Amino acid sequence: MRLHRMTMTAFGPYPGGCAIDFDELSTAGLFLLHGATGAGKTSVLDAVCYALYAGVPGARQGLRPRSDHADPDVVTEVVLEFSAGGRRLEVTRRPEQDRPKKRGNGTTLERAHSALREYLPGTGEWKALSRSHQEIGEEITQLLGMSREQFCQVVLLPQGEFSRFLRSDAKDRAELLGKLFDTRRFEAVESWLNERRKEAEEGVRAQDELLVALAHRMRQAAGDLSTPPTAPAPKAAASSSSAAMAAVTAGVPAARAATADRTRRADGAAEVRSAEPWPLPGLTPGDPGLADDVLTWAAITRTTARERHDIAALALDAAERAHREAERALERDRATAERQRTLAEAEDRLARLDDERDAYEQARSRLERAAAADQVTPALEALDRAAREQHQASRRLRDVLAALPPDTLPPDAGEPPYEEAGLAERERQVRRELGRLEAARDAEARAERLAAERAGLERETSRAEALDQDTAQWLADWDALRAALRRRLDDAQEAATRAEQLAGRLEPARRRLRAAAARDELAAAERAARGPLLTARETAAAARERWLDLREARLRGIAAELATALVDGEPCPVCGGADHPRPAVPGAHRVDPAVEERAQAAHDHAEAERARLEAELAALRERRAAAESEAGDAPADELASRLAALEREHAEARRVAAGAHSAREEMDRAEREHARRLDEQRETQARAAARLSRREALDGELAALDAQVAAARGEHGSVAERTTRLESLASALCEAAEAAREQASAADRLADAQLRLAETAREAGFADPGQAAEARLDETRRRELTARVQEYDRRRAAAQEVVADPAVRAAAQLPPADPAARRGELDAAIERLRRASAAEAAAAQRRAELDRLSAQAAHRAAGTAPLREEHARLRRLAQLAAGTSQENELKMRLESYVLAARLEQVAAAASVRLRRMSSGRYTLVHTDARGPRRVRSGLGLRVVDAWTGTERDTATLSGGETFFASLALALGLADVVTDEAGAVRLDTLFIDEGFGSLDDQTLDEVLDVLDSLRERDRAVGIVSHVSDLRHRIPVQLEVIKHRHGSSVRHRTGAGHAVTGSC
Repeated sequence: MRLHRMTMTAFGPYPGGCAIDFDELSTAGLFLLHGATGAGKTSVLDAVCYALYAGVPGARQGLRPRSDHADPDVVTEVVLEFSAGGRRLEVTRRPEQDRPKKRGNGTTLERAHSALREYLPGTGEWKALSRSHQEIGEEITQLLGMSREQFCQVVLLPQGEFSRFLRSDAKDRAELLGKLFDTRRFEAVESWLNERRKEAEEGVRAQDELLVALAHRMRQAAGDLSTPPTAPAPKAAASSSSAAMAAVTAGVPAARAATADRTRRADGAAEVRSAEPWPLPGLTPGDPGLADDVLTWAAITRTTARERHDIAALALDAAERAHREAERALERDRATAERQRTLAEAEDRLARLDDERDAYEQARSRLERAAAADQVTPALEALDRAAREQHQASRRLRDVLAALPPDTLPPDAGEPPYEEAGLAERERQVRRELGRLEAARDAEARAERLAAERAGLERETSRAEALDQDTAQWLADWDALRAALRRRLDDAQEAATRAEQLAGRLEPARRRLRAAAARDELAAAERAARGPLLTARETAAAARERWLDLREARLRGIAAELATALVDGEPCPVCGGADHPRPAVPGAHRVDPAVEERAQAAHDHAEAERARLEAELAALRERRAAAESEAGDAPADELASRLAALEREHAEARRVAAGAHSAREEMDRAEREHARRLDEQRETQARAAARLSRREALDGELAALDAQVAAARGEHGSVAERTTRLESLASALCEAAEAAREQASAADRLADAQLRLAETAREAGFADPGQAAEARLDETRRRELTARVQEYDRRRAAAQEVVADPAVRAAAQLPPADPAARRGELDAAIERLRRASAAEAAAAQRRAELDRLSAQAAHRAAGTAPLREEHARLRRLAQLAAGTSQENELKMRLESYVLAARLEQVAAAASVRLRRMSSGRYTLVHTDARGPRRVRSGLGLRVVDAWTGTERDTATLSGGETFFASLALALGLADVVTDEAGAVRLDTLFIDEGFGSLDDQTLDEVLDVLDSLRERDRAVGIVSHVSDLRHRIPVQLEVIKHRHGSSVRHRTGAGHAVTGSC
């Protein structure tokens, strides 16, 4: 990191603007920053620190940086330009400050302001990076790799801090080293380990609390296991149930005795702490043996619960047997009572059925007559059908005969109804005539097909002639078509060649057009820039003239300005006299220094603005010349027209060239079409000759067929028409013969049906068919009588079946049954079963719950073991890191151990320079010995005296020795911190005060060491008011103290020439 230049305005003791050129001060490598006490030497370092970190070092942190000497209108500001990490940056800082209101009286608070810029070597311009305080702070800290505390310790070696670090105790030394090396992460590791230890301890305690909660839940689930379960004595149970319950009850004390004996053996004769036989042990979360106590107690309780469940299961089994016996007794009494009731009801039903006997017999007689009439019903129905069929056949014969043509029947057929034989004979005559017309009909169909074939030949001949004409025309045009396609293909190939040539000319034309456009734009910008430049030149000239006028006026009144500083009895700085009889009096046109400074600042600003505008104009001219060299003198419109014409020509050439492929494909298609047309022409000629021969054969055959058909059709339009009429007549005659035959058959069936009906009625017991018809029943009446008879038979049979049942008759011989008494006995058995079942369910639930909770307790106890191991490991690590473990022999905390390693590096680096400063006498060493009263330390420093060969405390060094030992320690500390910060190169260092305690020889040796720091282009600034250093260090920055504030002055070695001031 190298400082280049800094400007302070109204900062510290400096009332106005003050510029410091560190590049010029660093030319010799070593420079001196000196001045009177309180002049503001350290304020220069404060400004550097404030510009970088928005804060000042050490105890001055928090003080107001604004100068009390500054004019209210002047804004406090620090601008620092520096290089770091290969980048050149400029940071501007303004603190929060009061400024006069623009309107009215009083002040207003102006917020703090920060800005960061970066210099871009390629363009020579500054690029703004950020205006955020936080972003700028993070960027600079990351770039330098140091915090503010590290920077103040490494770059600004602070006044009064050398010996304090050397003589400080372990606590103060640890605090400083902790800030420099940022060992908070190791302190965080200690805290993290301690927190993890606490978390693990809390986790173990939480798991133990859950285990204890499970134990209490098991205690609640177990209930009172000290009282054995007893089976309730049955009031009226069967003898077998009583015996079973007695056996179970007798076995309970024995089971309890065995359980108690096992419990006593598990407890190991421990003293009973409560009235309970198995008390819950005292449980404290975190105790090592808590899990074993809980699991042992759970095993005992679980075993007891299982025994109690077995006893309850035996009692439940006895109660179930008694309940089943009571249920069977109740069922027997209910069955006996039901049979006795059923017998009484059956006998009552038989008596009522005897009263209904007459109506039953009448219904049966009516059904028997209806059954006899059912034998005559088929004959009656057959007579009805025969009569209907005879009437329908007669009507159909009349309808068919009426539909025949008048001339169909021969004259001798007579009047209707006609006989079947005559009609059949006429049908046979018509069908013989149809047979004769069959050959003529085939000939007519053949003639139609041949005529259709000849018409098809005519159509095919017409199409073939049209196609042949088209083919002949196309073949006639073939030579012209082939020549046109060849010309098109040649044109496309020529266009492709021209398109490639034009494409090579397009890009140069486009570049020339762009250059012409840029040339015109730059020319316009140049013309626009001349006006502001002329104004800036005039403004700069006016500002310079005003500044020179004010300067000349001030020089004329300089005597009066100097007279204001004269004090009676003190020498005049001009003549040296102590008397001042006539001091100069300010004139009416006296110029204040601040007015001149503002005029000079205005002049500098105007000159900078003029220079900026001239640079911009020069850049515009240079760019315009480059554009003119490429574009030439041609106007942009003309170049655009040329480019447009070239682009159109290129597009047209590409369009024509794009048709080469399609032209080649079209040529191929035309050649294939030519070959196809030739083949088609030959095939068409061959097919035409075949059609002509076939047409001649068809004409001959058609003439013969037409003569045969004409003879056969007679007066009809065609043979088919005559055939159709004859077929219709034959079908009608056939239907008429069939109707005559059916009419005769229906008359015969009607006569037969009448004879069969009379005979059937006599056989069924009826005098005539009329009586049989009266005895018939409709279906509804028949179903009603049948249902009544069947219901009577069913009821009598059911009653007789009940009376005849042996079980019912045996129940009738028994005394009357009493189901109510048996119900009471069953209820008592049910109650005993309910209590036994509830006891068994409770015991089973208690046993299951204890098994479940015991399993959870065992699982949780197993899961706690790794947590306990982790807790032990974390406690060991936490104690080791905190220095309280027996394994930590030095009793050093982790952070102290790391700082001790850093301090050892610092002592080694400091000893290299300390040996040179002390002529090889002193060496600093680190010691980790414990302090008085075994206080933990590890950050001790001792000095080894090579002259005596002893190691002693650093407090035994003299004042001068303490200084250069402290200086060597500070430089070593700076080297180690620099390496820790990522080996950031520090090209600028400052050392503040302390050289007045050194003799000449030691001072030379110290200066030699400091001079060695400037190796590899490093600059070292020494801040001191020791006058002897002014002769030893030629390059100086002098701080001059005035009544109205301080200023600085740059001095070089030759003649103390003034190179800059503020």
